[in-house]
Amino acid sequence: MNVNLFSQKQKAESTRIQLELLYRVSRELASTLDLTTVLQRVLALSIDTVGADSGSIIILDDAGKPVDSAIIYKDQIIDHSMQQVQAILEQGLAGWVVRNCKATLVSDTSTDERWLQSPNDGKTARVAKSVIAVPILAREKLVGMATLSHSKPNSLTEEHLNLFQAIADQASMAVLNARLYNESQRQARVMTALAKSAGAMTSSIQLDSVLNNILNQIQEALQVEAVTLALVNVKNKELAYRAIISKNFSVNPEIFKERIPLGRGIIGQVAKRGKGIVIPDASKDSRIDNQLNFHPQFVPKAIACVPIRVRGDVIGVLEAINPQGGSFGSDALTVLKGISNFAGSSIQNAQLFEDLQIAHNRYHDLFENDINPIIISNYAGDILEINRQTIIMSQFSPNTLLGMTIDELHEVNWEEARKVFDTLNKGEPRSYESILLTKSGDTPPILVNVQSVQIAGEKRLQWLFQDITESKKLDQLRDDLTSMIYHDLRSPLANVISSLDMLEAMLPVEDKQEVQIFLDIATRSTKRIQRLTKSLLDINRLEAGQPITEQKAVSPLDIAHKAYQALLPVAHNKEQEVFIIMPKDIPLVYVDEDMIERVLINLLQNAIKYTPPNGKIEIGAQQENEQVRIYVKDTGPGIAPQAQDTIFNKFTRLNSKDGTKGIGLGLAFCRLAVEGHGGRIWVDNNADVGSVFSFTLPIANSA
Repeated sequence: MNVNLFSQKQKAESTRIQLELLYRVSRELASTLDLTTVLQRVLALSIDTVGADSGSIIILDDAGKPVDSAIIYKDQIIDHSMQQVQAILEQGLAGWVVRNCKATLVSDTSTDERWLQSPNDGKTARVAKSVIAVPILAREKLVGMATLSHSKPNSLTEEHLNLFQAIADQASMAVLNARLYNESQRQARVMTALAKSAGAMTSSIQLDSVLNNILNQIQEALQVEAVTLALVNVKNKELAYRAIISKNFSVNPEIFKERIPLGRGIIGQVAKRGKGIVIPDASKDSRIDNQLNFHPQFVPKAIACVPIRVRGDVIGVLEAINPQGGSFGSDALTVLKGISNFAGSSIQNAQLFEDLQIAHNRYHDLFENDINPIIISNYAGDILEINRQTIIMSQFSPNTLLGMTIDELHEVNWEEARKVFDTLNKGEPRSYESILLTKSGDTPPILVNVQSVQIAGEKRLQWLFQDITESKKLDQLRDDLTSMIYHDLRSPLANVISSLDMLEAMLPVEDKQEVQIFLDIATRSTKRIQRLTKSLLDINRLEAGQPITEQKAVSPLDIAHKAYQALLPVAHNKEQEVFIIMPKDIPLVYVDEDMIERVLINLLQNAIKYTPPNGKIEIGAQQENEQVRIYVKDTGPGIAPQAQDTIFNKFTRLNSKDGTKGIGLGLAFCRLAVEGHGGRIWVDNNADVGSVFSFTLPIANSA
């Protein structure tokens, strides 16, 4: 009876001790929600109560992957990685417990193949230990497992196993709550980081600032050691690092010079394929390129990498390296993709702003360093911006210029200005000549180019003043030379023509036939020179605005015949055919006959020059309302469309196939002469070949 009583007392004492232990476990568990702290406290209490040397607790997620753990060896908390824990689960006794959801007692580990020898046991033969291992179940759901070991075999018993299982059962709900708390904290941290990302990425439009904000948010959300961001150069099909942050290592600046072809390394693969990846163990992945490490001593262990997209196109890559717990959570890619979605539009906006800044700086440099004065004004004429050359040329100070209006800086013809503004409102640039009004009173001639521009969303006028002093001097020199040529040649030419006429009259009839051909050549040549000198004088007069006074009613057919006769020998020399096609009742025109005859001769002469041998040339006329249109149609190469508006300007020359060139005054004279009569002149290309020069003249009875 005494023996039974003693046995009952022992059981009661054992039960009391167990209850006290479970109470202490409950109290420890209730004191914190931090999962790592909970695990370490439960494990320490279990080791102390059971009398074990070491132990471990591994907590699993819903997919059976380790999310947290604690290892104690001889009263020391051991640092470890999730990769090591995963290896234990795959190969050791812990894995057996997880797979079977059963507790087990191993009295001697040297005889049990399930026991995975610890690195702390050394490299000798298998060490004999005693071990107990139990599953941690919460609501019949496996949330983890725990192991205790003693350095001597047969030291741990079934009683210890039952006690350890009771502790595990007591801790299961606390572990589940702590795991849920950690998960909620992690999700809160992720959501906070995502929210901060949206705000941080839009808080700046400077590209470097945007990139650093992105990396900081990723580092905070995923709790990683380092984050990198590389951008794609689509043209060269390569990547370049643009931003890197690291907790423990400085970044080697040479890495930013590296150009990474699409497909090289992890980031190259992600950029090329456009899909995110997680690499749990970088040491075993052949895609890792250690030459792309940003520091020689930095070792990537686990990597998560996603592409950055904008409208479906990959513009860059985000890479998170070495998470704090050793491995990435199941939603690491989701988090990284979420931030990358914000990043894509932010980066593009920042790049656009950077490009805009570069363009603005380039424009400002061109504006500031242009050799011509450039002024920006509003439509009221108030000067808003000036460049350096404006200050130099006008001699006014910047403050004075910015208080002036554009008409105080150059002379404005307001009647013409209204036409200019009408054109500018249609978006077309305009040019006109004026004089610059300088501080010293000098008035150099300028060519004003003005156009409407958009600056910061506002319509402005851009004025460019080009100093044409030297051009005007050259024009004056040409005019003086033209006048001199005319006056110096007119009298000698008249004498030559008179002498030729007298010589022709004095020759005996029997000798006349032999020398007539030479007389004709001499006469035609001198008359051509005479026409040229007259045209030079007419150009000066017409440009000066002098009216045409010697006008009378003349038949266009008579003018055509005279031009035809003057140049027929030249056409015959090239075996060309010249036709006159005009109705006999064509109305008379009210013109200076000699001047218009020279106009038609000029056009016919050009047609002969540019029409190839055996070609055909047509002179024609027809009535069009109150005017007569006269035209010369050739079968030459035609006139390029871009040259059709400029060939009637002074000193504009057309090159012939035989290399002959004029002085560029013939067509300019034609334009001035026709416009002086109130008509117009233009050129069109034939549908088949050649060109058609046309001009209009007023009908005599309507003039």
